[in-house]
Amino acid sequence: MSKILVLAEKPSVGKDIARVLNCHKKINGALEGNQYIVTWALGHLVTLADPENYDQNYKSWKIEDLPIMPKNMKLVVIKKTNKQYQSVKAQMLRKDVSQIVIATDAGREGELVARWIIQKAGVQKPLKRLWISSVTDKAIRDGFAHLKDAKAYEPLFYSAYSRSVADWLVGINATRALTCKYNAQLACGRVQTPTLAMIALQEDKIRHFKPQDFYGIQVKTSDIHWTWHGLKNETYLFDEKQIDQIIQDNENQSFQVSDVTKTSKKKYSPQLYDLTELQRDANKIYGYSAKETLSIMQSLYEYHKLLTYPRTDSRYLTDDIVPTLKERLEASLGGNHDQVIQKILSQSIKKQAHFVNNSKVSDHHAIIPTEQTAYLGELNESELKIYELVLKRFLAVLLPPYEYEQTTLTAHLGHETFIAKGKREKVKGWKEVYDMQDDEQLLPIVQVGDKLEIVDIIKTNGQTQPPAYFNEATLLSAMENPVRFMNHSNQKLNQTLIQTGGLGTVATRADIIEKLFNTFLIEKHGQDIHVTHKGRQLLSLVPEDLRSPELTARWELQLSKIAQRKLHSQEFIKEIRQYTVRIIDEIEKSDGQFKHDNMTHKKCPECGEPLLEVNGKKGKMLVCSSRECHYRETLSVITNARCPQCHKKLELVGKGDKQMFVCKTCGYRIGMKAFQKEREERKQTAGKSDVKKYLQKQKKETQMSVDDSPFAALLNLKDQLK
Repeated sequence: MSKILVLAEKPSVGKDIARVLNCHKKINGALEGNQYIVTWALGHLVTLADPENYDQNYKSWKIEDLPIMPKNMKLVVIKKTNKQYQSVKAQMLRKDVSQIVIATDAGREGELVARWIIQKAGVQKPLKRLWISSVTDKAIRDGFAHLKDAKAYEPLFYSAYSRSVADWLVGINATRALTCKYNAQLACGRVQTPTLAMIALQEDKIRHFKPQDFYGIQVKTSDIHWTWHGLKNETYLFDEKQIDQIIQDNENQSFQVSDVTKTSKKKYSPQLYDLTELQRDANKIYGYSAKETLSIMQSLYEYHKLLTYPRTDSRYLTDDIVPTLKERLEASLGGNHDQVIQKILSQSIKKQAHFVNNSKVSDHHAIIPTEQTAYLGELNESELKIYELVLKRFLAVLLPPYEYEQTTLTAHLGHETFIAKGKREKVKGWKEVYDMQDDEQLLPIVQVGDKLEIVDIIKTNGQTQPPAYFNEATLLSAMENPVRFMNHSNQKLNQTLIQTGGLGTVATRADIIEKLFNTFLIEKHGQDIHVTHKGRQLLSLVPEDLRSPELTARWELQLSKIAQRKLHSQEFIKEIRQYTVRIIDEIEKSDGQFKHDNMTHKKCPECGEPLLEVNGKKGKMLVCSSRECHYRETLSVITNARCPQCHKKLELVGKGDKQMFVCKTCGYRIGMKAFQKEREERKQTAGKSDVKKYLQKQKKETQMSVDDSPFAALLNLKDQLK
């Protein structure tokens, strides 16, 4: 009897699929049933070969060997996951396997993972595609009931392949050229370098910013605060003397209401989350890095199965999801929002344009809860926080809009205009989920023509503020929409950047930011991101093309055309080869220089070269200055432990028995043994989260049928007595 092989991207997803398909027999790297065999990758098992796989001479980095331009790109098995590759290959080549179902993540990169494995294994069997957005049992069953022809997804593979080859050609050649020419570890790429340039540009704006003093006027009547508005509706002037003159000229004038305007307004909830927006909020609210948020999301998607596919760039749902909303709401009961969920469930849920739009969903819809029952006690603290963010946004879009009456009062003091604004809430709507407080004042009832007694006239003053440094949340926003942060006036370029989704993709932005930290091109000062001296020098040495987001915008536009069958992959790669030759030539002819400014007197224990002191994302490190040596030594680590005096994060310094926690803000210090003793004492007292988890566990354990419960006999007796 012939069998169907299913290839998943990760073991957790593979095992879920196997359970649904009744594959319980453990075999070599797979699970087998009567009809199906389910195996899995571990992410990428196959990748593009390194230069030395084409020629052993490329092991040594020499500028005269560049550009390295293989005629045919080779695939190699990744060494650390070779065992699983061999298992997958063996299952694919089984004679009783007549068909393969690609069940890797439904997206460009997932397609690449599967096709490269199949290609490297030399398998030529009929292919089908499983395309699902969540890994609940229901989604898996529905997906297998509606398998797609894999041929329809070939253009998506060619798009991913073209991107990978282009990054290989440009990244490897440009990095080797810069590293060889300047004898320093200098890495560049078509996404990471423009991102670095954007951070540097923001720093330059801050550095060159000159603050200006400004002045305004406020009038206080008995119950109302009024703000001065000039002829151009401005609320402040830079000329203090002019403000003083206005106050002086109107000291004895009467203050009379000239207009009362009431406007009914509606405000719809924020849109559902895509990955970038979720990463932004998680960073702003909880301080999680983009990488951490994606990792937490993967756990909620793959392991707990509570949220849908995380790597999405859409903030809308498709029509087919609408009938499932009721079930998703019911599965979300048991937490802090049951009252709101019951309110939504009490009425029919209708499709609405602000969260359902087929045309605005490409591969995957927005991130929402699945139909899997949520046992919140099983989640750790970070998982619970991210789940809550997604659930609240999901509930918000299903609630009515926030409705209020906006009141605008206008009054005159002589010839000068003063305005006061306030609102009266009519329908709380989606704001019920967020329990948001309004800052606007509550206005008393006044009529046109009323003369009000002035309690005080105040001259206000302030100073213009520089733009803020990027943090991870705002950097993600800038990568998504770099037009707002770049000095480009080219409308065609701007439109291209908007259409192609900015720098990187929702799936890669977190890795790009991490790479910039790990190569010491950027560093953190608190939550603020700064460019290091090394990063500044790199930007001065990299070809201008690689510093601009225009390059990645052009690439993404062409890759999109490949995915839509509008451009052939080989045409794009031919252009990239020509481009690579140009940038290598530009680097070779450059007269730039590179100098380390963080050299220490310490020598590398492995090669003897001087060590550099760098600020890593997690603390201070020593790294070898030799580009061929990878020695690293940790000096200090920023921990999550908080200073008991100023509540800032403590740094862990020293080694062995001399390890201690130090607060760089207030100077607090505590040895490791004393710290551990304090922590053990705190553990003896159960906190709120412990209590909550216990109650959730109890709830899960008691969710059984009445007949099976120990109270069944008591209930039966009660019925008999009626």
